[in-house]
Amino acid sequence: MPDILRLALAQMCSGDTHNVNIATMRDMAAQAAGQEADLLALPEVAGLMNRNRKVAQTQVVDATDDPFIAACQKAAAHHGVWLHDGSTPIRANDGRFLNHTTLIDHTGAIRAEYDKVHLFDVQIEGQAPIGESKRFAPGEALVLADTPWGGLGLTICYDLRFPYLYRTLAQAGATVIFVPSAFTIPTGRAHWEVLLRARAIETGAFIVAAAQSGSHADGRETYGHGMIVDPWGQILLNQGEGERLDVVDLDLTRVAHARAQIPALQTGRDVPLKTV
Repeated sequence: MPDILRLALAQMCSGDTHNVNIATMRDMAAQAAGQEADLLALPEVAGLMNRNRKVAQTQVVDATDDPFIAACQKAAAHHGVWLHDGSTPIRANDGRFLNHTTLIDHTGAIRAEYDKVHLFDVQIEGQAPIGESKRFAPGEALVLADTPWGGLGLTICYDLRFPYLYRTLAQAGATVIFVPSAFTIPTGRAHWEVLLRARAIETGAFIVAAAQSGSHADGRETYGHGMIVDPWGQILLNQGEGERLDVVDLDLTRVAHARAQIPALQTGRDVPLKTV
């Protein structure tokens, strides 16, 4: 296994059509390849960000027909880079959508797919309720992808608030865990950095969190601050605000080093709850 993963992190302000986002993705892929990145990571809803349900129903299709996924496959093959497409909505079987992520290798082949398990059903003070489950169905399984750089764990956004999911991925062999996101500004300011650092520290893994940033065509605003955190909880990259791409070399030997010092993945105990 190589010791270094050269990773390009893309921060986007996705629009409400596939075509505009495909153009951005292609530009990001070219930039990543130009800097000799091994893998390009995109944010949540990189392919389509449209909260107009009526219009979105005409845009969202099955994964096999999705234009953004197909364009990502072509870009990966053209540039010879792996590509994690963040996520894009696809059709579910019950009339809703799935928040779907795809990991594509350097030949354009799909190596792993994951549907967001935890849906953002929240009530933030001063804001209208957000009920993601009204539009999206939940995924049913965790996914760990076998790659030249070891196990890559796939999660999406609100999954970040469920530590057991990350522990499960790390115990199964994840060295890098992706958290593509479109955090709201209030929750981003309050929780984004501390949650990402906590997941890295708890798992002894690299946390790669590509983010959406800015004011979107469908009226939403997102926090940005895409981040890469190392297995010791140190921030290697914070992208701040705005669309940008940064390349960071991840020293994968730091995973074993962190886990050897604090072997929490091996020494945890399952004990019964006692109420008094």
